[in-house]
Amino acid sequence: MQHHELKPTHRVKTKKRVGRGGKRGTFSGRGTKGQKARAGHKIKPMEREMILKIPKRRGFKFQSTRTQPVGLNIGAVAKHFESGGRVTPRMLLEKGLLKRVGGAIPDVKLLGEGTVAKALLVDGCQISDSAREKVLKAGGTIKE
Repeated sequence: MQHHELKPTHRVKTKKRVGRGGKRGTFSGRGTKGQKARAGHKIKPMEREMILKIPKRRGFKFQSTRTQPVGLNIGAVAKHFESGGRVTPRMLLEKGLLKRVGGAIPDVKLLGEGTVAKALLVDGCQISDSAREKVLKAGGTIKE
């Protein structure tokens, strides 16, 4: 083997020269100047600044944990029960008038739409004034 036949075992890696313009933009991978380049300053979240500036928007992410009762018309309920039948949220679920909400039986409010000709025993349900009047007029009872 002669001197001119010697070859390196690894390729020679050229050092990357950055910060001189060219294809990588003005900063060429050296970051930005300005607020982000200054020491000790943190950029606050925009959302917090907006909430603090506008008093009516404070707490706008809050969602109530109170659940609304499911409304059912007394006329539709009366069709599925016999005279003297007991109307409870569990019975409404069994008859298919209610669906579970989050795996639990929801609160029920009976509304006054429709007619009632049967004496029903309403138990464990909220009831509107017009529905209360129709149930009592038909000879039913309300237990709360």
